[in-house]
Amino acid sequence: MRFRTLKQLAEVCASEGLTIADVMLADQSEESGKPPAYVFNKMREYYQIMKEAVDKGLTEDTTSRSGLTGKDAQRVMTYMAMQPTNLGEEACKAMAYALAVSEVNASMGRIIATPTAGSCGIIPGVFISSQQRFGWEDDHLVKGLLCAGAIGYVIANNSFVSGAEGGCQAEVGSAIGMAAGALVELRGGTPEQAMHAVGLALKNTLGLICDPVGGLVEIPCIVRNGFGAVNAMAAADMALAGVRSVIPSDEVVQVMYEVGTAMPEKHRETAKGGLAQTPTGRKIMKELNLNRKH
Repeated sequence: MRFRTLKQLAEVCASEGLTIADVMLADQSEESGKPPAYVFNKMREYYQIMKEAVDKGLTEDTTSRSGLTGKDAQRVMTYMAMQPTNLGEEACKAMAYALAVSEVNASMGRIIATPTAGSCGIIPGVFISSQQRFGWEDDHLVKGLLCAGAIGYVIANNSFVSGAEGGCQAEVGSAIGMAAGALVELRGGTPEQAMHAVGLALKNTLGLICDPVGGLVEIPCIVRNGFGAVNAMAAADMALAGVRSVIPSDEVVQVMYEVGTAMPEKHRETAKGGLAQTPTGRKIMKELNLNRKH
């Protein structure tokens, strides 16, 4: 890749007059040895899987094997149909779609990890709801995935995307940053604005712990995806409005690494702290263990 930092990525875009998606497509093609058309078509396949996951989450029984979660996306859609929402239709729809994909994941369905299974709902929630709102063709969203991939590449190589390494800030936080930056580019914003969106998103998830109840990617993971989709849209709107991340985005990524490194083990996907160790969390764990024995 011609870039390792977000600043370098923006500089390549500026010097060559390219979008982030253009740069990522060319660099991924060169690195993989595959033609650009092959890379683009592979991303198109991934986007179709995302759309299928949203549809499945909204129309099928997504009750997880544990029985702890399922059908919350459908509850949100029913609520939207019955009365005005506090968020407004577009943000609420993005939230519902993000929940839908996360519930498909929890019920052993097929999803695309973006960047992880635990944060798989955020980008589809933002992308598919935005596509419906603005009438974009699928290929436009495929470019968005390439843009998000470039941002994720930088985060992964300078910090974490794994909850076991850096807490939920690394999973949900990274996905929010990727979705926010990509949405800016999808809306016609500049690479510089996209970089600001990433910084705005990431610095508002710093310190978010990974505390899966029962050790499952269900509670609180699924609802965090719903909230994450809304946060990504907010960060994108701020950046498009001209709001800047005063702390440069690369520095925010570095802080995310420092915070994740300092985070206690019990708050990094071990289910030994946080919500997993509340009285209710421990009760759920005990019941799950009993069920496994039987």
